[in-house]
Amino acid sequence: MGVLDSHVSFDELRELISTTLQQAGAARWVADILAANCAGCERDGALSHGVFRVAGYVKSLESGQTDGAAVPVLTNVGPSFLRVDAANGFAQPALVLAADTVDTMLDETGLAVVAVRDSHHFSALWPDIERFAERGFVALTMVVGGTRVVRPRGAVEPVFGTNPLAFATPVEGAPPIVMDFATSAMSHGDLQLARNAGRQVSLEVGTGVGGRDTTDPGEILAERGLLPFGGHKGSALSLMVEVLAGALTGGAFSFEADASASSAGPSPRTGQLVIVIDPRRGANEVFASRVAALANMLRGAGVSRLPADQRYQARARVLQDGIPVTPAISALFV
Repeated sequence: MGVLDSHVSFDELRELISTTLQQAGAARWVADILAANCAGCERDGALSHGVFRVAGYVKSLESGQTDGAAVPVLTNVGPSFLRVDAANGFAQPALVLAADTVDTMLDETGLAVVAVRDSHHFSALWPDIERFAERGFVALTMVVGGTRVVRPRGAVEPVFGTNPLAFATPVEGAPPIVMDFATSAMSHGDLQLARNAGRQVSLEVGTGVGGRDTTDPGEILAERGLLPFGGHKGSALSLMVEVLAGALTGGAFSFEADASASSAGPSPRTGQLVIVIDPRRGANEVFASRVAALANMLRGAGVSRLPADQRYQARARVLQDGIPVTPAISALFV
């Protein structure tokens, strides 16, 4: 089946995931994009957003919750502003179809704002923007991560999704710095993996029955008691994501996605905002070198890890050894 010495190649895993998604009802071009995303996350060690997500994609497709053959509608509403109606499809294929328009905007104005609505995003955000930083652009993206599973201190019910955001910048002489994190204390996927593995989590991750702090990930999941990271600061960032990726795009807020959710599948139908800037405009050709100077200062000061370092290290190991076969990958071969 392509598995050798408990490892599988990236291409083999991508094709296997694509086949699985096509069998669930996704069009080939959609399945290929999603498969590359999942396989890339698995390759880079982000297991909570890799093959672990395939079952959720399959459930969303087979139930009809998500249109696996949706064709997005692109509308230019300004020289640098593109609105995308994903037509109840996944966000990643919509962004791929928008790529040529985004490139034209960047060529002409040095700026592209992409507001995606009626979309499902069920994976990591860094794959959406890393490629821009590799080409010298600065990029920021965020997505309403409904349904509601985050309950800030004092709230009597959950009010936010995990509402992740990601940022990427070029670095002269080095791979881009790319950060990607939920505004909750832990991603929902990582919390599920902790529960499945029988691991406890830190006390500040979430609350359980009666609003009491707990280290039991199963109780946090059952009570939808994830906390924002950093207290009120994380809660404020989560609110910002609701406004920019929900209200601005025309997508659903977390509470609206939650209200319309059913047992059909786990992927939220919300919105995503992407902003891409060419920092070299205005004779700022030294931008990437200045970021490199900043990164070098941090490493020299003893900061042992910058955002994306672990992913790049995992990616390098995979190029040599292949992707380790987990139980989730083994299940795909059955």
